[in-house]
Order: sequence, then structure tokens, then C-alpha cells
Amino acid sequence: MKRLIPLVFTALLAAAASAQATDGTAPEILFAPADMADLNEFRWKKRPILVFADSENDPAFIEQMELLSNREEALLERDVIVLIDTDPAARSPLRLKMRPRGFMLTLVGKDGGVKLRKPFPWDVREITRSIDKMPIRQREIRDAKDAASQ
Repeated sequence: MKRLIPLVFTALLAAAASAQATDGTAPEILFAPADMADLNEFRWKKRPILVFADSENDPAFIEQMELLSNREEALLERDVIVLIDTDPAARSPLRLKMRPRGFMLTLVGKDGGVKLRKPFPWDVREITRSIDKMPIRQREIRDAKDAASQ
């Protein structure tokens, strides 16, 4: 089981990187290791979801990753990228900044502010409801409606 999770994430990353979208551009990568990311690179572009655990075998981590994987399209629609950190010994910059204790899910807005922290797995439906209440997301929805009506 321990080897299975990294293989699944590697397969997801490889599939996302090699697949072509219908318009000919490569799709955005949904999952990325947290040690390779600086949140400033996502400001005003993406909504990072940070998933921390002390081990990739943590049942809460496994459940959270399954929940996220089952509804990727809803997350992509809201410009979400998932950053994963399951190695507390590595002391990644995001882990040092967020200081999780065991499992933690953190939603960061496009403005770079922490919008939500949960010490247990959260369903994508709940996450997307929280995102949809944010002012920036409300503006995105309005802009999409205006563009569709023209």
C-alpha cells in the first residue's frame, strides 16, 4: 500500500502532463508536491489546496486524496491546484509556514490568504461551496455569465 499511493500520484501527473486538451493546449496539472511550490507563483492565477499529513499512509490523507481525485473537474473549473506534503522531516517551506499537526487541509485564495483550515478530510462539494462564496469567485461567475450572454 505504501508504494501504491506514490505510483497513483505519479500516474496522475504523467497523464495530465502528456494529455492534450481539446483546444490543443496541455491541461493544468492538478496535483503537485508542496516542496516544489511557492504560493506566490499561484497568486491571482490558482487557488491552492494544501494537503498535509505525517505519512502517505495516514487514513485521513488517503480519504482526502480519493475525495479530490473523484471530482477533479469541479476543482479545475475553480482554478484549484492541490499541493501535497506527506514528509514532515523534509520541513518544506509551506509546512514551516502553515505548521500542520498531523493531517491538515488548507484552502488558499487567489489573493494568497488562507481561507479555510480543516483537521479532517473534506468533501469536494463542501470545498467548492466555500470557494463559490469568495468575492473573487463571485466575480468570475458574473464575468462568465456576461460573456455567455453576449
